[in-house]
Amino acid sequence: MIGILLVTHGTLGEALLQNVCHVLNKRPPLLMQLGVAAQDDPLDILPLARRMVEQVDAGEGVLIMTDIYGATPANVVLKLLEPGRIEAVTGVSLPMLLRALTYREKGMETMLAKAVSGARDGVLNMLKDI
Repeated sequence: MIGILLVTHGTLGEALLQNVCHVLNKRPPLLMQLGVAAQDDPLDILPLARRMVEQVDAGEGVLIMTDIYGATPANVVLKLLEPGRIEAVTGVSLPMLLRALTYREKGMETMLAKAVSGARDGVLNMLKDI
């Protein structure tokens, strides 16, 4: 099973995790979150993020999800990436996270594609698209 780590601004990751637990009626295994506050030093966050990656890695890799590309959480994540083993996507949303959780037994490439399509497919103009 591929582990998932959320690295986000403030409490966004915790809120996503709580909502996943609500939707699925359970806490999925190998899922953690790291919230980055405005006063946090990225040099202090990086070792913590590395430890969290190790905690969610059961041997099949880790997908890290972050909120805004170019911001501090994403910049920390960029230092953790190892193609094929530790991958990342930005723009995390509840549809993206739920899709990733659903497909994490199917391998990293499939999980990445499904997470991105879950986010994209989760954006609808409710008056025109449904």
